[in-house]
Amino acid sequence: NGVSSNEESIDGLDKQLVDSKFTLAASESKFDDISRKLATLEADSQKGNERADAAEKKITDIEEELKVVGQSLQTLEVGEEKTIQREETLQTEIMELRNKLKASEYRGEQAEMNIQRLNVRIDQTEEDLLGEKMKIKKISDELNQTFEDMLNMSV
Repeated sequence: NGVSSNEESIDGLDKQLVDSKFTLAASESKFDDISRKLATLEADSQKGNERADAAEKKITDIEEELKVVGQSLQTLEVGEEKTIQREETLQTEIMELRNKLKASEYRGEQAEMNIQRLNVRIDQTEEDLLGEKMKIKKISDELNQTFEDMLNMSV
């Protein structure tokens, strides 16, 4: 009857071990998914920053060009209407570029917030994984003790 009880305990421990391994595998899979998402978000954030830098440079270039146009207006009165039209076009382009810059900065901020959220999820998953590993260790230790007890009983 004691052997039957030990066999039931072993079966129970085997089931717990299988369940724990499944949980560990699921946790590791979630961790891998989150890691991939984090890498994607970091790449997207980098691209957004690069676009924002390029837009800032383009704005600076256009602003410099506007300064040159303004100086030309003071010295040249011929072709004033064409110069005014060009300035309006450049102002519109500057506004569009500033809007694009703001949108890029917003996307960068969103990506950073997503990264922070993913970091929290990763930390939680790592804690869960550690907990599951501890459970598996405990079950393994209990199983080893049970085997030792069984061996001692048979001697």
